[in-house]
Amino acid sequence: MATKVALRQKKISKGRKSLYLDFYPPIPHPETGEPTRREFLGLYIFEKPKTPIDKQHNTETLKIGESIRQKRENFLNKPEIYSQYEKEQLRLKELGEQCFVEYFRKLAKKRKASNHDNWVSALNYLEAFTNGSLKFADLNEKFLEDLKEYLLTTKSNKSSKTTLSQNSAVSYFNKVKATLKQAYKDGILQTDLNTKVQPIKAAETRREYLTIEELNRLVKTPCNNDLLKRAALFSAVTGMAFREIQNLVWSDIRKSDDNEYLILTKRQKTQRDNYLPISEQAYSFLGTPGEPTGKVFDGLEYSAYQNKHLAQWIGAAGISKEITFHCFRHTFATLQLSNGTDIYTVSKMLGHKDLKTTQVYAKIVDEAKRKAADKIKLDL
Repeated sequence: MATKVALRQKKISKGRKSLYLDFYPPIPHPETGEPTRREFLGLYIFEKPKTPIDKQHNTETLKIGESIRQKRENFLNKPEIYSQYEKEQLRLKELGEQCFVEYFRKLAKKRKASNHDNWVSALNYLEAFTNGSLKFADLNEKFLEDLKEYLLTTKSNKSSKTTLSQNSAVSYFNKVKATLKQAYKDGILQTDLNTKVQPIKAAETRREYLTIEELNRLVKTPCNNDLLKRAALFSAVTGMAFREIQNLVWSDIRKSDDNEYLILTKRQKTQRDNYLPISEQAYSFLGTPGEPTGKVFDGLEYSAYQNKHLAQWIGAAGISKEITFHCFRHTFATLQLSNGTDIYTVSKMLGHKDLKTTQVYAKIVDEAKRKAADKIKLDL
């Protein structure tokens, strides 16, 4: 019985339709061997094309889909007309017709928490640069170098008045490189393009922090938002990041057999189990215990309005540094190292996977020591 192959469409996000082949009767899946009727092509069209470019995209993509359909039907029903070499060339050509942007989107969906958000941001810039469509066959070193240049010069999606920061460009391009690496592993790319293209060089950034004197001034200074103040000080004495503090629930707070407080959660960025001892002083910032599933810092949000309260509080304490919420985590790391805690322990408390990440704070401490040494000058 001949296998009929039809080109069909399935609605997906953002007003698009994904193209797939429908086999009747079902054919064995190339990887699992199980009967299947569907094969998604990694191609999509716009459900309601709005511009001539969208219409042209639809026309060309449907032609590609139809060509793949015809070849697949011929291959299934008349395999003898293709040599082994021709079959392999046909397979490689079809892989090359798949959409790199769509493949990137699928990988982004698998990421979790803040890492997912970062991938989605990278996807937005990739879509803007490619107009939402790019065949694997069109990927080459020149395209990737052009993408690098675009990321380093384009306006930020957050503000049309500012250019995308260099370190954001670094992060987003690294996501593209990770996608290239995965596509090579999956056999879609025949060349390991990831190794042929250098990453964007990260810019040196200053990690601002507070001294213990400044931190104590903040403790004594009133803040218009007491919740924000407690959360910030909690970050300074635990090293926890904003998102981790925001997601903290009362069941995460434990008490050991020695009557010492600790937090048992998963790290937001790495999703690894995190055991973090906290002091009684840190515990005092949590407030009155609530239901096990209730948020500890219920109502804590990141917004321009909250940042305004933060800036006012910092200013009222007579501190002129540019302090963001994340600086309280920097403060924890810097003060711990300054007070003799070994770098390995600090790295573990911060949840860093790599000790090199923590070494940035050690450099800050060394710089502070150098400045302190230069302050004592004798009149010789």
